Amino acid sequence: MEQTKYVGVIGAAECDDEVVKLAEDVGKVVGRSGAVLVCGGRSGVMEAAAKGARDAGGIAIGILPGDDPRSGNSYINFGIATGMGDARNVIIARTCDVLVAVTGSYGTLSEIGLAMKMGKPVIGLRTWKCIDFCGEPAALHAAEDVPTVEKTLHRLLSAKNE
Repeated sequence: MEQTKYVGVIGAAECDDEVVKLAEDVGKVVGRSGAVLVCGGRSGVMEAAAKGARDAGGIAIGILPGDDPRSGNSYINFGIATGMGDARNVIIARTCDVLVAVTGSYGTLSEIGLAMKMGKPVIGLRTWKCIDFCGEPAALHAAEDVPTVEKTLHRLLSAKNE
């Protein structure tokens, strides 16, 4: 029996309509893949991705910063109250098999760094450019558009099955 896959979609809590559309489309990709979408459960990229996953028949889990598991956006199927504020980013990174960063600010950057430290692949769509201490590009899978995210995600999830 195949194990359930968990895909994190991370990004800014405040974003414009163009980024909302990108995040929603990424959420649809996750929902169609059969993976469970994991996010921070709040607004912006997180809400749009959860909506996309739900619209595609998927499940969205919100790892929430506060004490109320019902405080997430209306597209979250299951809210996990951590009471940890931004420290919840560790839980998001640890839970996921693959993460997709859609734009984002410093919280997103922390999740990217945590995931990479844990050996988790990260797909970046219009997000941070990462270089290591030697000036070499870090192992972030850059994607120019949603179809590239989808192709890369399928490849990375298939590699998890092997």
